[in-house]
Amino acid sequence: MSNHHVSNKALNIEPFHVVSLITRAMELEKQGKKIVNLVVGEPEFKTPKPIIDSAIKSLEQNKIRYSPSLGKVELRESISKWYQDREKINISYNKIAVTSGSSAALLLTMAVLLNPGNEVIISDPSYPCNRHFVTAMEGIANCVPVDSKTNYQLNLEKVKDNWTEKTKAVLVSSPSNPTGGILDYEELEKIYSFVCSQGGYLIVDEIYRGISYDKEPVSAVALGENVFVINSFSKFFCMTGWRLGWLVAPEKFVEKIEHLAQNLYISNSDIAQDAALSAFSPDVVSQLDSNLIHYKEQKDYLMNELLRIGFKIPVEPKGAFYIYADASNFTDDAYKFCWKVLEDIGVAIAPGLDFGDYLSNIHVRFSFPKTINIMSEGIKRIDNYLAKT
Repeated sequence: MSNHHVSNKALNIEPFHVVSLITRAMELEKQGKKIVNLVVGEPEFKTPKPIIDSAIKSLEQNKIRYSPSLGKVELRESISKWYQDREKINISYNKIAVTSGSSAALLLTMAVLLNPGNEVIISDPSYPCNRHFVTAMEGIANCVPVDSKTNYQLNLEKVKDNWTEKTKAVLVSSPSNPTGGILDYEELEKIYSFVCSQGGYLIVDEIYRGISYDKEPVSAVALGENVFVINSFSKFFCMTGWRLGWLVAPEKFVEKIEHLAQNLYISNSDIAQDAALSAFSPDVVSQLDSNLIHYKEQKDYLMNELLRIGFKIPVEPKGAFYIYADASNFTDDAYKFCWKVLEDIGVAIAPGLDFGDYLSNIHVRFSFPKTINIMSEGIKRIDNYLAKT
């Protein structure tokens, strides 16, 4: 199909290169090639058994039906209680919308906030879909370069310098993908105060919350009324394939968020919601908290090995499960480099191009929730490959 048949909106959405690499890795595996997958951003741990048991029970009782578009009240209440118990934050379930993954939460946020031409300030590098959600709603993603000097996060100075009369919101992620950077809560408060003074809104992506290697700051839910907070059952709760997330929104937007959800996808997976009701049980949470020990071991191992073979890592990740590495010792075309190591030695890593423009040509992302044995094999292959090129 020629491009003149495709909407401008669709033409302005870039491909998600990680997905292309994953697809190619799966093709190579079907051909019998052993792939070391350090590209997929999901936990290695299985979904906890009580969650699965709840889903099985739901199936056996044959009660899988449409549910309210904002999510089952029982689950929204459970999320509210989670904030009370875990975060010591009191929040009404009426401000919580259960969504089809955090992606739907972000899409609904952009849909309810943006008019054509509105700007959203986003860090570069950052998760690629964030800027594409803005574009899909005919907004403009104002991608601001960040580096190790600010822990790969926006700060008040950068927000002020890039705020214009068209700016409607600022989007931050903490812990972040791809860098693992965490935004200091005092800095977050300053950004929030400034955004409110300008009549705008703060959007905080917290989908890696619970996976932090230092003391975790308070959730952005505590900031006030003009904040949208996105979370997910995918990462901490090990439920990536269940496609379930949630959004905490200013109360005045909730009704319109409900209308959008009704029309865009009607309701969330009923079985996933029934399963997620067990995600907050003390036994499950204890199991999930213990996963952090393994993530830290994996992070420390991979970081040390990457440094040993010549990658540069200016800032140690403080959360999530990624290492954003400077590959300038080996390439000035990280996109080509990632495809070469996949095709030539069967190691899948992500190119910086996915995460923005700023120095993306010399950066790659490694995902480390893998066993030490798997990562060791990947490092061995890369080390040997670099020695020959």
